[in-house]
Amino acid sequence: MGIFSRTRDIIAANVTDLLDRAEDPAKTIRMIILEMEETLVEVRASAARIIADQKEMRRSIAKIELAQQGWQEKAELALSKGREDLAKAALVEKSKMGQTALQLSEEVRVLDDALAAHEIDIQKLEAKLREARARQNAVLSRLETANNRARMRNVYAGPRVDEAFAKFDLMERRVDLAEGRAEVFELGQTKSLADEIADLRTNDEVDAELEALKARIASKEA
Repeated sequence: MGIFSRTRDIIAANVTDLLDRAEDPAKTIRMIILEMEETLVEVRASAARIIADQKEMRRSIAKIELAQQGWQEKAELALSKGREDLAKAALVEKSKMGQTALQLSEEVRVLDDALAAHEIDIQKLEAKLREARARQNAVLSRLETANNRARMRNVYAGPRVDEAFAKFDLMERRVDLAEGRAEVFELGQTKSLADEIADLRTNDEVDAELEALKARIASKEA
């Protein structure tokens, strides 16, 4: 069953309110747009039929006017020949056709009013359809944002993430154990005589370089 009962309901509809009350806004807005498009097609088709009827009636009126002119000429001819009875009968036929033309003209005016109403309805329906399509874009954008946020929450807080970090912790623990095994061999070791002598030589070189640096600075300040 449709959301609207047709044109009047669509024109009076509050699209935002319909979406706020919908359980599935994306589905609801698609249904709204579909009904609006179908109704717009129907109203345009009805307007096209009215235009066609108007054209046909106007052609009929033009034919009647020509026929009236013909009866007028016949009445004049009959009167010129002394046949007043025939002239009167011709004018009666002309009068009948005039009544038919008046009736058709009145129907054309009624159709003019109907066509004007259809034009207003079409304008309002098109405006509502534009509004619904704009709402659809907004709804789809919000839905995409919500889905992306849900996926991100699943990435950051899902069981796979916990499992991955647990593996990282295990790997770090293994690295710590490997480093510990390497460092344990350095515990309790003392420097050899050669190492201590090498350290003395290095200290002497550093001291000598330091004294030379001091001398250069002093000479620049003098």
